[in-house]
Amino acid sequence: MGGHQQIRVLKDLDLDIRGRDVLIVEDVVDTGLTLNYLVRTFDLRGPASVNAVTLLDRPYRRLVDDLPVRYVGFVVPDELYVGYGFDLEERYRELPDLHLLNLG
Repeated sequence: MGGHQQIRVLKDLDLDIRGRDVLIVEDVVDTGLTLNYLVRTFDLRGPASVNAVTLLDRPYRRLVDDLPVRYVGFVVPDELYVGYGFDLEERYRELPDLHLLNLG
């Protein structure tokens, strides 16, 4: 496994999740490293459950097993998507739908 991923939390939760069902909303789940960090961090706070929902999923790129990705919009190939909030160098984010970006 190459490089070291560093995760920095910029804002913590405003409420106690003890005994609550937690749903983490992701745009893309790829290697799973960030989601795994969040799940482990939240588990320490005693929730009833922790699950995830993602618009785009790339399960074949996982570096972490047993992620609680329960709801998936689309399983997509390893290509670059823009629009609908996804960007390339701060461009194309405002497009109203998802586009496959061809860099070739």
